[in-house]
Amino acid sequence: MTEPQEPTGPGPDRPAGSEPSARPADGGRPVLELDQSASASAYDPVAEEDGHGGRAGRFWSVRRVPAALLALVILGGAGLLLYDVAAVRADRPAMRWRRAAAEHLAEWRLDEIAVLAAAGAGVLVGVWLIVLAVTPGLRPLLPMRRDRAHLRAGLHRDAAALVLRDRAMEVSGVQTVRVRMGRSRASVQARAHFRDLDDVRADLDAALGVGLKELGLARPPALSVHVGRPPARKR
Repeated sequence: MTEPQEPTGPGPDRPAGSEPSARPADGGRPVLELDQSASASAYDPVAEEDGHGGRAGRFWSVRRVPAALLALVILGGAGLLLYDVAAVRADRPAMRWRRAAAEHLAEWRLDEIAVLAAAGAGVLVGVWLIVLAVTPGLRPLLPMRRDRAHLRAGLHRDAAALVLRDRAMEVSGVQTVRVRMGRSRASVQARAHFRDLDDVRADLDAALGVGLKELGLARPPALSVHVGRPPARKR
């Protein structure tokens, strides 16, 4: 007796034109696959304001090197001080460095240059650590729009600048392009060796505007386009 086969035609639970979902061998949850015959607009990510995917915030850096260095300094200093305090409690003399430091600190005055320099260095280090703690970091990584709550994506500034440069080079009349991609502004400087500069600038505004939209960034930067002529060659 042969097993009944799963119907492949359209039915009440399967609309016409859709592909059957792939089923794993263990009978678990079926794996959904995108229908490649659909138009590209069907996979256009939703805007950030829709709220379907959540807020697309900046990526936070783990900052392993500063955290490791600070942990090593604190661990070494605390361990050494704890050992010296335990030695004094055990009726042993304090370490030489501790006695020398106590003598020097007793002789130094608060208005001396060395004391002020050490205090300033400590303040700068503290401010630096506070800035690292309250800022996200990873400035070269631009967050992209989110169409899924559990999925986050980012685009490097250099990659975004390269995409915009390729788009600009496709404009007729453009000879060279330099793109600087920032978090809030994309600055484009182009050289046009023929055509009117206003026409080239208008085409660049249109092409780069579409390019910025297709990057899928959560907060697209403002576009600044400057077009000029290449420098004249000296004979």
